[in-house]
Amino acid sequence: MENLNLFNIPQQIEALRELINKYNHQYYILDNPEVTDAEYDATFRKLKALEEAYPQYKTQDSPTNRVGAVVSEKFDKVTHKFRLYSLDNSNSDEELIKWYERIQKAYPGEQIEVFCELKIDGLAIALTYENGKFILGATRGDGTTGEDITPNLKTIKTIPLSIKEKKRLDVRGEIYMPKSSFEQLNKKRAEKNEPLFANPRNAASGSVRQLDSSITAERNLNIFTYAAILKDEKIKSHSQMMEYLRELGFHVNEIGRLCKSAQEIIDFCKEWQDKRFELDYATDGIVIKVNDLKKQDELGFTARSPRWATAYKFPPEELPTKLKEVELNVGRTGAITPVAILEPIQLAGTTVSRASLHNFDEIQRLQVRINDTVVVKKAAEIIPKVIKVDKSKPNDNPIEIPVPEECPVCHARAERKEGEVGLYCSNTQNCPAQIKGRIEYWASKDGLDIDGMGEALINQLVETGMVKDVADLYALSQDDLKKLDKIAEKSSNNLYNSIQKTKRPALNRFISALGIRFVGKETADILTEEFTSLDEIMNTGTEKLSQTEGIGDKIAQSISDFFRDKNTLQLLDKLKKNDVIPTKSSIMKKSDIFENKIFVLSGTLSSLTREEAQEIIKSHSGKTTSSVSKKTDYLLLGDNPGSKLQKATALGVKILTEEEFLNMLNQQKTE
Repeated sequence: MENLNLFNIPQQIEALRELINKYNHQYYILDNPEVTDAEYDATFRKLKALEEAYPQYKTQDSPTNRVGAVVSEKFDKVTHKFRLYSLDNSNSDEELIKWYERIQKAYPGEQIEVFCELKIDGLAIALTYENGKFILGATRGDGTTGEDITPNLKTIKTIPLSIKEKKRLDVRGEIYMPKSSFEQLNKKRAEKNEPLFANPRNAASGSVRQLDSSITAERNLNIFTYAAILKDEKIKSHSQMMEYLRELGFHVNEIGRLCKSAQEIIDFCKEWQDKRFELDYATDGIVIKVNDLKKQDELGFTARSPRWATAYKFPPEELPTKLKEVELNVGRTGAITPVAILEPIQLAGTTVSRASLHNFDEIQRLQVRINDTVVVKKAAEIIPKVIKVDKSKPNDNPIEIPVPEECPVCHARAERKEGEVGLYCSNTQNCPAQIKGRIEYWASKDGLDIDGMGEALINQLVETGMVKDVADLYALSQDDLKKLDKIAEKSSNNLYNSIQKTKRPALNRFISALGIRFVGKETADILTEEFTSLDEIMNTGTEKLSQTEGIGDKIAQSISDFFRDKNTLQLLDKLKKNDVIPTKSSIMKKSDIFENKIFVLSGTLSSLTREEAQEIIKSHSGKTTSSVSKKTDYLLLGDNPGSKLQKATALGVKILTEEEFLNMLNQQKTE
């Protein structure tokens, strides 16, 4: 390190900033650090001390601003100057060939060059630079409007705070969490009895949208930049733009290839279909873009996506492994579920040692036995499940999997319910597993969302006999909670307050939290829209309930049976005595554009969660149901839709894309 003491204070501070930016670039971008961690820390501490002593010389783009701070409780909305589009998918070699041939047809006689790059499974964001400074960072949102998360993005060390380019530069990137960081994060959360993230994408998305950016700073997020908008006639291709972004200090993925034929594109996709699992980040496909920027402009966009780009999605990975044993789990409904315990395998980027077997009829259908070699895949790349037995692999010690005659937890009789394939514990009120499951669901996000009420804590409460049902939670004192193992005084006070806050739940959340069979959050919303109080729902007959759109005979019978059950009535009375009283929920109506219209959602939306879309529909006087019928007006369609699409098509139900749905809302806003 040069002798900085020869400089005056402003020069020292500026020189230290340049050094730290250089060290960050070497470490995070080039993966080739030239100084030790101790040297880096000493340089950082010196800069921080000087800025604290001379605050007049501290600037917004200083590396010390990356540590994070509390930001406002609501993110401001940002209108993107340049819209962020979705990508159309090509799910097979044939579709890739057709896409390339369409591009080729637009330029007869020319050989079209395309750039292939990994599709990062993260959160799309937009970065804006003016006069060389990072001034704004926002989520993709609906492509037109996103959320201002600038303070959080400033904590990510691979996002430069200042660059040498002085013209306005709009950068597109994907925030992701490395797999190694994801595993460490979940390990820490497990130690604290906090809920685990399902996958690195969810972890990254949750981390970058924290209200406290110091939490974001702790999460070791990263970014790959994959596009930019810049007025510079010297840059004529996408590959040149990516090279320029590298020169400016942005983190650009090194894996990419220029291709000049459909076969070269297919070869690149096949190459990375397996090699991707060697990487420390999740990728779910390949993005293919016309390389020439002028041709991109000429080809233009459809309503939702660029014509000059497509995404090839990798098929779900399937791998063989040995079935070591079958574990029986009991949930809140009493369902006894067989879970396969496997020899660990690396599947779609994570270690898998457990997989779903669904039920005992499925075991019979698959003809699976202990010590068989089974094939496992991840449903939606998240939930592992056994899909078949590899009959080509011998089983030297086959052991049949018996259908249990009793509950593995409380040893009560196991029974089947009429018309169902599942097996259930008959001890509905006193089985510890069911009690724990009901309390866990009551405290969950779909229930009353009691902060701090985790699985380990619930186990203690039930096993010590302090809690026998959800009503007992409200009889707990602060002193009771302090008696629990591994819970400090502050934590017990916070938990007590969290429980007390749920004494006046909205009626829809209360009904959902009760865990009535076949009644989830969506059905609870339907009930509270149709009926004015809990008493009215309880006193409504099965026939009238079944006439409610979205309920049907099966759900209506379940609701009636639940509220006629003496145990339910005792629980409700106990809740009331403990001062838990549901209140009628109401949604602020914004318009009547969907009045008397019934929506069904299918698939994954790109800019909205399912819950957000449902709330929007209801706020504009519409209704949502879970199943398609003749009364359904719209099927709102996302990626990977299920069988609802076929049924809606057969019934002539209008299909709405996400883009069309958002356009309907935007038209209402402008009228």
